[in-house]
Amino acid sequence: MLDQRRTTNTLLLFIVIPLVFYLLKLLSFIFIPLFSSMFIALLFLPLMRGLGRRNVPRLASIIIVITLIAIGVFIGVELVQLSSRQILTNNTGFFGKAEIKINDLMLYLQDKFGIVYDTEGSLLSQFFQKENIGSTFDFIRKFFTNIMMIIFFTILWLSESINMHKVMNNTILKRKHTSIKAFMKIEKDLITFIKVKFLVSLLTGIFTGLACVFFDVSFPIFWGLFAFLINFVQMVGSFISVILLSIFAFVELDPTSTLFFFILSISGVQVVFGAILEPIFMGKSFSINVITVLIMLMLWGFIWGIPGLIMSIPITVFIKIILEQFPGTKVIASILSGPERSITPRK
Repeated sequence: MLDQRRTTNTLLLFIVIPLVFYLLKLLSFIFIPLFSSMFIALLFLPLMRGLGRRNVPRLASIIIVITLIAIGVFIGVELVQLSSRQILTNNTGFFGKAEIKINDLMLYLQDKFGIVYDTEGSLLSQFFQKENIGSTFDFIRKFFTNIMMIIFFTILWLSESINMHKVMNNTILKRKHTSIKAFMKIEKDLITFIKVKFLVSLLTGIFTGLACVFFDVSFPIFWGLFAFLINFVQMVGSFISVILLSIFAFVELDPTSTLFFFILSISGVQVVFGAILEPIFMGKSFSINVITVLIMLMLWGFIWGIPGLIMSIPITVFIKIILEQFPGTKVIASILSGPERSITPRK
């Protein structure tokens, strides 16, 4: 009888898990802002508690937090705009040289590999075709819709209209003390994640900018800032940074050994900080092995795209901490932690 029940539970598990992932993908327009706002709110909860201890009203605390977020976003946007404006006002004829070199490259690829390329009109005019402009506006519309939903959910989390303790206690853990303990650990690990990610991204941006200075590539501040920001997109950000900067350098530099070593340098920066040090630091900080990190990146990237890549590690930490609270799922949590953690008994 016990074996039959165990078999039934296993079969139900195989049915429920794919269904859950399907719903997460289908309702991504709700879950992405919800999870994003939850992590943002968790990040600012220590500040909210500190203001509460100083008898600051909750409404005033929420306004302070929203103001800090708005100031951070404003500073980032201004830095990007200043750097972009510097590129657009450049009088060295960069865009003319880019048009010629990229046209020559596309014609070479067409001749050697049979890639179809429309030689009528410029490359930039082909990029800004009507259908591409429509896709761009659709992307912008969805982006700002998600931003507004994230702001709305963040306010709900901070005002405790959605109470994380109660949600975890009523739906998953069923024990108040355990839910509070798990919640505090999630909060601590999330702040650790932000610190590690910020440090790695900052070092990536600094060394990318220094590589531009050393090889005399224009706008090192812009490219350093771009590498810093895009590095928050897990894995994909590194490829985007290297590809775009390589194309820019291809236009500016002659195709000699200088260009080759520059591309090798910026690729080395991304590999050292993004592919080697970051997974190691993330794994040690959260006791999650590198294989688990990579699998979760692919899984959440498939489900939610770029937002999934950004949130994959925090979600994995969240799941691991929840699994550690139940005797039946501690084995799974140990597997996520890696062999060195699973063989070490907890004191």
